[in-house]
Amino acid sequence: MEMRYSTHPEHAKHFTTEELRQHYLIQELFVPEEVKLVYTHEDRVIIGGIHPVNKSVALEGSDQIKAETFLERRELGVFNVGGSGTVKVDGETYELATKDCLYVGKGAKELIFESDSSGKPAKFYIVSALAHTTYPTTKQSFVDVPSESLGSQETANNRTLRRFIHDEGIQSCQLVMGMTTLENGSVWNSMPTHVHDRRMEVYFYFELDENARMFHLMGEPNETRHLVMKNDEAVISPPWSIHCGAATGSYTFIWGMAGENKTYKDMDQVAMSELR
Repeated sequence: MEMRYSTHPEHAKHFTTEELRQHYLIQELFVPEEVKLVYTHEDRVIIGGIHPVNKSVALEGSDQIKAETFLERRELGVFNVGGSGTVKVDGETYELATKDCLYVGKGAKELIFESDSSGKPAKFYIVSALAHTTYPTTKQSFVDVPSESLGSQETANNRTLRRFIHDEGIQSCQLVMGMTTLENGSVWNSMPTHVHDRRMEVYFYFELDENARMFHLMGEPNETRHLVMKNDEAVISPPWSIHCGAATGSYTFIWGMAGENKTYKDMDQVAMSELR
């Protein structure tokens, strides 16, 4: 498990491009037959990828979180962004097609991830936050989740928003997760942008063409920076940072939040005139 420490915005604005990438960018999430985990001290969230191909892969506790089982004090959100697969939670099997979501509550002990086919293996993207109580393990299919259309073709941000883990959906302690899909011809996400000083957020970009690139904007509104990202990469957004971006083609991203509250609309909007 890789550790990432919190940074002050006064420090971040002096980072080089490489230092920005070291602190906030998460690459190579899906390693065959392995669990890749990054622990950020921003609200103590863990971001990871699990990529079983020919055998099952277990998500277990470790000395780094001082826990015998991974969910001893945590809750977990799982999205399958590859071929179909299964997640076994304490002996019960949950089938996840592409883009399906599974929430696993605090206290679950055995977590086993498998692919249905090694020719088209599953890729499980996970976000975990600290939990104070247990909510039921719940699956939400992509085809059944309510959707909301946002933006327009004229502003190049025509997109579809789907909320999975939230106050009116899958219940959790503090984890909030959803998915946004950009339509063909649209490239901007989360613009006009915002910050929310009460919780951190992480974006995971996927369904980008191999040669496409995402220009993710971050930093304080008057001290913006950017990261150049490619498919299947994630970026940590501290509470003081904006989080938005534009790509050279259409894409989908999964957003995950944790912190003070679960209110999706708790955002401090940033006027376009304030951006620097």
